[in-house]
Amino acid sequence: MTKKAEPRYAEKKGSWLTYRPDIKVLDCTIRDGGLMTNSCFEDAFVRAVYQTCVAAGVDYMEIGYKGAKHIYSPKEYGTWKFCTEEDMRRIVGDNPSTLKLSAMADVERTDYHTDILPKTQSVLDMVRVATYIHQIPAAVDMIKAIHDKGYETTINLMAISVVQEHELDEALEILSKTEVEVIYLVDSFGSLYSEEVQALTRKYLKYAGATGKKVGVHTHNNQQLAYANTIEALILGASYLDSTIAGFGRGAGNCPTELLLGFLKNPKFHLRPVLQCIQDHLVPLREKTTWGYDIPYMLTGQRNMHPRSAMAFLDGATPTDYTAFYDSIIE
Repeated sequence: MTKKAEPRYAEKKGSWLTYRPDIKVLDCTIRDGGLMTNSCFEDAFVRAVYQTCVAAGVDYMEIGYKGAKHIYSPKEYGTWKFCTEEDMRRIVGDNPSTLKLSAMADVERTDYHTDILPKTQSVLDMVRVATYIHQIPAAVDMIKAIHDKGYETTINLMAISVVQEHELDEALEILSKTEVEVIYLVDSFGSLYSEEVQALTRKYLKYAGATGKKVGVHTHNNQQLAYANTIEALILGASYLDSTIAGFGRGAGNCPTELLLGFLKNPKFHLRPVLQCIQDHLVPLREKTTWGYDIPYMLTGQRNMHPRSAMAFLDGATPTDYTAFYDSIIE
């Protein structure tokens, strides 16, 4: 008797034609794109991204970092590395929209006791905690403190492609028992392939679902898989989806917001405002700042390496000497 083949997505939540009200799109153009500009943007650019997210029906906009000024000098880094209330309100006022605002807080790089105000005093709705595996105890404390201040919280566990499976299991077990609402699957190096994303999404859903948490996904485009991998995670049940306008983000960039909104079958999302923003603001930005797929980013993604070496190479004197870069990372 011929064995019946199992469907490709045994636990899928629905096809790409299925409307899912649990899906939330989080645009992190300013935060992730800020890694290419030291978080320096003119107010007009940040305001344009904010207005675009509102008009497009995006659920969350990440406006930058909550970085500690004793670590990041204001002389070197721009406004959106710190996201003070004064600066944020200069752009959004009291945010009289349905769009929620978030900021990212890196473990051990944020004075969260003082720089993150109680929610009643802030225009922010969510704080996203970013941590490496060895910082989990500090991340747990940080999640509780920020949750107790009244914010929605997520956890972005970074560089998981270089984490041992038993360590990841232990971390997810711990994080699933915290106050955090969303646990993010993060492809920091743009090194993951679809099969790995599928397996990891199932793992994250198992731990998160046991305690009523949601799963999010944040991808990088080193191997031109950011969009595809986001969809892989989405189909299996991830519901918080990160993206950036025109893919603007660190190095090879991220899943493009315009691709994601075009894929989702939800009438609340509107593509035209995003295209207008690209036309008016991202195209001119490309004349000053370079991001997106390039051979050095591909190579670091294939070799499961942080893209910092590729970023430095592309800023150097011979950015198209790809064989030289290849030889340097092989050695």
